[in-house]
Amino acid sequence: MWMPNILLPPIVAFALCLAATPLVRRVAIGRNWVARPSEERWHRSTTALMGGIAIYIGAAAPLLFLADFHALFPLMPQGRGPVQPPDAAGVLWGGMTLVFILGLLDDFINIKPHTKLIGQIVVASMVAFLGFRLNWFVSLTADTMVTIFWIVGITNSFNLLDNMDGLCAGVGLIAALTLAALFWSVSPVLAAAALTLAGAMGAFLIFNFKPASIFMGDSGSLLIGFSMALLSLVYAEHHAVNRLSAVGVPIFVMLVPIFDTTLVTFIRILSGRKASTGGKDHTSHRLVLMGLSEKGAVLGLYGIGAVAGVAAVFTSRSDTFTSPTVMIPAALALLLMGIYLAQLRIYPEREFSVLRDKAYTPILLEVTYKRQILLVLMDLCLIAFSYYLSYRLRFEGKEFVSFFKLFLRSLPAIIVCKTLVFFVIGVYRGIWRYMSTNDVYTYLKASTIATFLCMATASFLLRGRDFPMGIFIIDWFLTTGFLLGTRGSFRLFRDTIRRKSLRGDRVLIYGAGRGGEILLKEIHNNRLLHLAPVGFIDDDELKVGKRLQGYPVMGTHRDLEKLLGETGAKGIIISFTARSPERVARVERLCRKKGIGVRRFSICLEEVCSR
Repeated sequence: MWMPNILLPPIVAFALCLAATPLVRRVAIGRNWVARPSEERWHRSTTALMGGIAIYIGAAAPLLFLADFHALFPLMPQGRGPVQPPDAAGVLWGGMTLVFILGLLDDFINIKPHTKLIGQIVVASMVAFLGFRLNWFVSLTADTMVTIFWIVGITNSFNLLDNMDGLCAGVGLIAALTLAALFWSVSPVLAAAALTLAGAMGAFLIFNFKPASIFMGDSGSLLIGFSMALLSLVYAEHHAVNRLSAVGVPIFVMLVPIFDTTLVTFIRILSGRKASTGGKDHTSHRLVLMGLSEKGAVLGLYGIGAVAGVAAVFTSRSDTFTSPTVMIPAALALLLMGIYLAQLRIYPEREFSVLRDKAYTPILLEVTYKRQILLVLMDLCLIAFSYYLSYRLRFEGKEFVSFFKLFLRSLPAIIVCKTLVFFVIGVYRGIWRYMSTNDVYTYLKASTIATFLCMATASFLLRGRDFPMGIFIIDWFLTTGFLLGTRGSFRLFRDTIRRKSLRGDRVLIYGAGRGGEILLKEIHNNRLLHLAPVGFIDDDELKVGKRLQGYPVMGTHRDLEKLLGETGAKGIIISFTARSPERVARVERLCRKKGIGVRRFSICLEEVCSR
């Protein structure tokens, strides 16, 4: 298929959806098909619904010409010739039409969740009946069930992802572009189909990005979810270069909706809330709670989707030895992100109340609250991955294959040595979110001692073999980096949340020294103060222009009047014992003149009892 034939359908889809969306919006407002603000919803203004109709018009018309319906049913032979395989574009058109109608019914009459689920299972079963499967398992029965679960799960995950302006359409657009890149050289028809869906979503996104003037509704989100599920399934079955690619590529393409659905479902179940109930506890909402703007949260998830798309393309072109270098770090990064976001409290009730109230879940209770088991398991993965990556960086091609057996044989001993050293040195005794320089020293010591022990063990167990000792130098750098990175990320996440979520009176801190640093930590940790620092002033002119704990030193006491006007500060906090009473008096007079309060920070040790 020539380039014009590939690009024409998406251009038509974009133009149709661009023209249809304002018309649908006008009709929806005229007929009162609107979404009104509620406690369970994020939007704050009445907004038109039924945007899914415009997406369907834009995508369905061009796809109708791409589909070959003569080969749609593989069980019906054409004349005396052989049975033809099902046409993916035709199945895509038929399936998206059915789920669009199902979503439209839900938008109009609000059908029950189980009824909608049954409809999705019927459509997914039809796809499996026509011969489409993920090809993840040798067992045809298991593969069929997983295929149905994949289609239904991805379809619903996009439905759940439609919780903030522009999120579902934007993530779907990125996924469609990724699939087009995957199909570009292997199936021009499916590449054109993916680009057609991207064109329709891109046009709708113009009206749906914040501030949205129209929502897609279930008719749009179910259509997008089903289309992405089917196209990723077709790639896994027919175009994946190996089994690892068949599993990794579809998951990477759908990473954002899979992560969001998993996180929300897991936390709701553990918190005693219904997984099917709407709420403001999605990934996007938690990012806003961290301090990001609504646009920032959406763009952040776009970024994750784009990075995952690049990883999908890389995995699709890599062998089974290279793919883990991308897949394992991505899995660990998602695990850490899930742990970070799960710590944010969305609702007033106790999180994980189900686990607290059930005495028969001691293992889950340990994993969820003390987290030590989870941390040990994560370190186990990091140790194995660091050792594997060391070999991958040291050797290439056939040389790596020849040393791979040596890697497999020595890996158990490496895991035992490092895990025991980490335990003995005290890696698991610290509290990650309060990581200090002493903890850094502990991690460095543990990694170094573990490396020497691994070298001695490898020399003893594999004596007589030409063992590449240089591997352990690379492994030390990788292991140390992962240790410090994972532990430090918890401290960074905690500090970022506290800084971005500060709410209260804007204040300037007088004194950018040790007292100012202690005061800043107290403000971050004590929300009852209701203070939000904007920066420091200090009498030392050499400090001006520098930063303390991320906050700028904005000037000296002589610049105070100008800074009060520029920053809108409502008060001054003096963080030091006054060595120059006349300067403090001048600051107090200026604040009194401006009607701004002055406070003095101090630490008092009160004696409760004496010997």
